[in-house]
Amino acid sequence: MNNSEIKVLIFKINDQYYATDIMEVERILGYTEPTKLPDSPEFVEGVINYEGNILPIMSLVKKFNIDCKESEGDAKIIVAKQEENKIGIIVDIVSEVRDVKMENIEEPPEIVAGISKRYIKGLIKTNEQIIIFLNLSTILTREEKEQILR
Repeated sequence: MNNSEIKVLIFKINDQYYATDIMEVERILGYTEPTKLPDSPEFVEGVINYEGNILPIMSLVKKFNIDCKESEGDAKIIVAKQEENKIGIIVDIVSEVRDVKMENIEEPPEIVAGISKRYIKGLIKTNEQIIIFLNLSTILTREEKEQILR
């Protein structure tokens, strides 16, 4: 029996809960209005200054073409690390850090809530709801990274 656990950060976008491996998260920032960049992909809201570096800020709502509800203004930015790159992801609410047993994570179907399986590590089943376990390292394709992180 595999009782291993993983620590995840749970957050909410448009009334849907998502999770990401806490190892992929560097920190959580209050929302700052990003500076728009010309010629960037539509889902990139812009950039902010983060510890003296330029941090691209992306909207998963736009990336995944999720219907957008107005956020309640409590938005946060999750700074995600990917190899040597970092990106900021706008979320409505950061909920909690919680331990999840591997056995409670199911293989995702091809598409969940309009999101392709390549972005999803699995579905976390809890008593209250199903949480989409995102694979943040696959969110950007190489081309997108080159476009944004040049």
